Amino acid sequence: MQDKQLLIFDFDGTLIDSVPDLADATNTMLMQLGKPTYSLATIKEWVGNGSRLLIERALLGKTLIVDDELDAEEADHAEQLFFEAYKNISDSKTAAYPDVDKGLRQLHDAGFTLALVTNKPIRFVPKILDSLGWTPLFALVLGGDSLAVKKPDPLPLLHTCETLNFTPQQALMIGDSINDIYAGQRAGIDTIGLAYGYNYGQDIRDSRPTHAFDNFADLLDFLLS
Repeated sequence: MQDKQLLIFDFDGTLIDSVPDLADATNTMLMQLGKPTYSLATIKEWVGNGSRLLIERALLGKTLIVDDELDAEEADHAEQLFFEAYKNISDSKTAAYPDVDKGLRQLHDAGFTLALVTNKPIRFVPKILDSLGWTPLFALVLGGDSLAVKKPDPLPLLHTCETLNFTPQQALMIGDSINDIYAGQRAGIDTIGLAYGYNYGQDIRDSRPTHAFDNFADLLDFLLS
């Protein structure tokens, strides 16, 4: 992979399993609103488009939402409750997936430039990176609200390439969701899909990434070969 120098990673579902914490915050919000709560498996299928869509899906109890189906004021209030609940989680269950911690360090030491582009609000990202000891590994970190748009829009990926002085052809977008793959495709960046993450119950291979792997160890073998 000598022609690829910039590795752009998604976060939730790619490097970390954060669904337990997201589910706890979601259900806390729903209980405060007097609404029914949902299982971890159900909430997992709602993750991947950023916090606002997760909240809207939880409020309506379904994945597909029609425009204007939800009152904006109600969603705004629910979002604030969610953010407060997520911020106040005292016993975090978020953890790195197998081989990710060692793998990121290997890739960094091998000379790759690492960037993180997530749809998670940026305010929640530094604390998690610090807790895992990953902050020094990433040359650039973007959250879902760092720019005017988020994945699957290609702008965050193109902004990352431009900021770090790489062409799209020198980059790889690595993620678990159709949003990661579509963002890469629209940016002219080769993509790698990871099949273990959050993709609304669909096989990541259905979105036609350039390459796909079932675990992080196989990805490492590919990149370091």
